[in-house]
Amino acid sequence: MMTLEFSSWVKWDNRVPQLNNLQYPGIYALRISRRNIEGQPFDWAKEIVYFGMTNSVAGLRGRLSQFNNTLRDKSGGGHGGADRFRYDYQDGEALAKILYVAVCSFEYQGRDITPENLLVHGKVAMAEYVAFAEYFKRFGELPKYNNKKASPKLSKS
Repeated sequence: MMTLEFSSWVKWDNRVPQLNNLQYPGIYALRISRRNIEGQPFDWAKEIVYFGMTNSVAGLRGRLSQFNNTLRDKSGGGHGGADRFRYDYQDGEALAKILYVAVCSFEYQGRDITPENLLVHGKVAMAEYVAFAEYFKRFGELPKYNNKKASPKLSKS
Protein backbone atom coordinates (compact mmCIF):
# COMPACT_ATOMS: atom_id res chain seq x y z
CA MET A 1 0.00 0.00 0.00
CA MET A 2 1.21 3.53 -0.70
CA THR A 3 2.50 5.64 2.19
CA LEU A 4 0.79 9.00 2.67
CA GLU A 5 2.98 11.87 3.80
CA PHE A 6 0.71 14.54 5.23
CA SER A 7 1.79 17.96 6.47
CA SER A 8 1.36 18.90 10.10
CA TRP A 9 -2.06 20.11 11.19
CA VAL A 10 -2.75 23.77 10.42
CA LYS A 11 -5.67 25.94 11.55
CA TRP A 12 -8.09 26.40 8.68
CA ASP A 13 -7.52 30.15 8.38
CA ASN A 14 -3.72 29.70 8.40
CA ARG A 15 -3.68 27.19 5.52
CA VAL A 16 -2.41 29.49 2.75
CA PRO A 17 0.50 31.11 4.56
CA GLN A 18 1.61 27.93 6.36
CA LEU A 19 1.08 25.02 3.96
CA ASN A 20 3.55 24.31 1.17
CA ASN A 21 2.94 22.90 -2.30
CA LEU A 22 -0.71 23.95 -2.53
CA GLN A 23 -0.20 24.55 -6.25
CA TYR A 24 -0.04 20.79 -6.79
CA PRO A 25 -2.78 18.15 -6.87
CA GLY A 26 -3.24 16.09 -3.76
CA ILE A 27 -5.45 15.01 -0.91
CA TYR A 28 -6.38 16.76 2.30
CA ALA A 29 -7.69 15.78 5.71
CA LEU A 30 -10.04 17.96 7.76
CA ARG A 31 -10.27 17.60 11.50
CA ILE A 32 -12.49 19.31 14.05
CA SER A 33 -10.78 19.89 17.39
CA ARG A 34 -11.48 22.25 20.26
CA ARG A 35 -7.84 21.71 21.36
CA ASN A 36 -5.21 23.70 19.48
CA ILE A 37 -3.40 21.06 17.40
CA GLU A 38 -1.71 23.48 15.00
CA GLY A 39 1.83 22.38 14.21
CA GLN A 40 1.33 18.85 15.50
CA PRO A 41 2.23 16.02 13.12
CA PHE A 42 -0.60 14.42 11.21
CA ASP A 43 -2.11 11.49 13.07
CA TRP A 44 -4.97 9.13 12.34
CA ALA A 45 -7.51 10.54 14.79
CA LYS A 46 -11.22 9.83 15.09
CA GLU A 47 -11.65 13.64 14.95
CA ILE A 48 -10.82 13.53 11.21
CA VAL A 49 -14.18 14.17 9.61
CA TYR A 50 -13.33 14.43 5.92
CA PHE A 51 -10.81 13.46 3.25
CA GLY A 52 -10.89 15.21 -0.09
CA MET A 53 -8.78 15.28 -3.23
CA THR A 54 -8.14 17.37 -6.29
CA ASN A 55 -6.49 16.89 -9.63
CA SER A 56 -7.51 20.37 -10.78
CA VAL A 57 -5.04 22.74 -12.44
CA ALA A 58 -5.76 25.08 -9.49
CA GLY A 59 -4.28 22.43 -7.19
CA LEU A 60 -5.00 22.08 -3.50
CA ARG A 61 -5.12 25.87 -3.10
CA GLY A 62 -8.07 26.06 -5.49
CA ARG A 63 -9.97 23.17 -3.92
CA LEU A 64 -9.49 24.46 -0.39
CA SER A 65 -10.63 27.88 -1.59
CA GLN A 66 -13.83 26.29 -2.92
CA PHE A 67 -14.36 24.65 0.48
CA ASN A 68 -13.85 28.04 2.13
CA ASN A 69 -16.37 29.68 -0.24
CA THR A 70 -19.07 27.19 0.75
CA LEU A 71 -18.09 27.31 4.43
CA ARG A 72 -18.49 31.09 4.50
CA ASP A 73 -21.29 31.57 1.94
CA LYS A 74 -18.95 33.34 -0.50
CA SER A 75 -19.42 33.42 -4.24
CA GLY A 76 -17.10 31.42 -6.45
CA GLY A 77 -16.69 27.70 -6.87
CA GLY A 78 -18.58 25.58 -4.38
CA HIS A 79 -17.74 22.37 -2.56
CA GLY A 80 -20.16 19.48 -1.95
CA GLY A 81 -18.26 18.21 1.08
CA ALA A 82 -18.40 21.63 2.75
CA ASP A 83 -22.16 21.65 2.12
CA ARG A 84 -22.36 18.54 4.32
CA PHE A 85 -20.42 20.34 7.10
CA ARG A 86 -22.84 23.27 6.83
CA TYR A 87 -25.79 21.00 7.64
CA ASP A 88 -24.33 20.62 11.15
CA TYR A 89 -22.49 23.96 11.34
CA GLN A 90 -24.56 26.75 9.82
CA ASP A 91 -22.11 29.27 11.29
CA GLY A 92 -19.10 28.77 9.03
CA GLU A 93 -17.03 31.34 10.93
CA ALA A 94 -17.45 29.39 14.18
CA LEU A 95 -16.52 26.14 12.43
CA ALA A 96 -13.40 27.72 10.91
CA LYS A 97 -12.12 28.41 14.44
CA ILE A 98 -12.06 24.69 15.30
CA LEU A 99 -11.22 23.30 11.85
CA TYR A 100 -7.74 22.01 10.98
CA VAL A 101 -6.30 20.82 7.68
CA ALA A 102 -3.36 18.63 6.69
CA VAL A 103 -2.35 18.07 3.06
CA CYS A 104 -0.52 15.43 1.07
CA SER A 105 0.53 16.95 -2.25
CA PHE A 106 1.90 15.24 -5.34
CA GLU A 107 4.42 17.26 -7.33
CA TYR A 108 4.34 17.14 -11.09
CA GLN A 109 6.06 18.97 -13.93
CA GLY A 110 4.01 21.51 -15.82
CA ARG A 111 0.39 21.13 -16.77
CA ASP A 112 0.89 19.24 -19.99
CA ILE A 113 -0.67 15.87 -20.55
CA THR A 114 2.27 13.51 -20.28
CA PRO A 115 2.51 9.89 -19.17
CA GLU A 116 4.29 11.04 -15.99
CA ASN A 117 1.64 13.64 -15.11
CA LEU A 118 -1.18 11.21 -15.83
CA LEU A 119 0.40 8.75 -13.41
CA VAL A 120 0.59 11.48 -10.75
CA HIS A 121 -3.13 12.12 -11.16
CA GLY A 122 -3.78 8.41 -10.76
CA LYS A 123 -1.70 8.37 -7.58
CA VAL A 124 -3.78 11.24 -6.17
CA ALA A 125 -7.02 9.34 -6.77
CA MET A 126 -5.53 6.21 -5.22
CA ALA A 127 -4.23 8.20 -2.24
CA GLU A 128 -7.73 9.34 -1.33
CA TYR A 129 -8.91 5.72 -1.26
CA VAL A 130 -5.85 4.68 0.73
CA ALA A 131 -6.81 7.35 3.28
CA PHE A 132 -10.41 6.08 3.38
CA ALA A 133 -9.19 2.50 3.84
CA GLU A 134 -6.74 3.38 6.61
CA TYR A 135 -9.36 5.39 8.48
CA PHE A 136 -11.92 2.59 8.07
CA LYS A 137 -9.40 0.01 9.26
CA ARG A 138 -8.75 2.03 12.41
CA PHE A 139 -12.27 3.23 13.24
CA GLY A 140 -14.68 0.87 11.46
CA GLU A 141 -16.36 3.59 9.41
CA LEU A 142 -15.70 6.41 6.96
CA PRO A 143 -15.08 9.94 8.25
CA LYS A 144 -18.42 11.58 9.06
CA TYR A 145 -18.68 13.91 6.06
CA ASN A 146 -17.42 11.32 3.57
CA ASN A 147 -20.39 9.14 4.52
CA LYS A 148 -23.01 10.50 2.13
CA LYS A 149 -25.82 8.41 3.63
CA ALA A 150 -25.20 9.70 7.16
CA SER A 151 -24.40 13.36 6.41
CA PRO A 152 -26.91 15.30 4.30
CA LYS A 153 -26.13 18.52 2.46
CA LEU A 154 -27.50 21.79 3.83
CA SER A 155 -28.50 22.87 0.31
CA LYS A 156 -30.71 19.77 -0.05
CA SER A 157 -32.56 20.21 3.26
